Amino acid sequence: MSQTIQFHQILEMIDRLSTDEQDDLINIIRHRQIEKRREEMANNIHQARQDYQQGKVFRGNVDDIITELNND
Repeated sequence: MSQTIQFHQILEMIDRLSTDEQDDLINIIRHRQIEKRREEMANNIHQARQDYQQGKVFRGNVDDIITELNND
């Protein structure tokens, strides 16, 4: 887009849509949010696996964790 559309302008445009179009828009946005969250989770899992393989993950019981935190 060549111009920045203000949030209130977007809301006004949505108000001009029919109820069915608004429902479609809600569904599209909801599905996009779900897909974005899935991608974020997949990236987090990938990063966690890499960290684990590189030994960057601390392992131990609660006492080990407390000791480690007190040593920092």
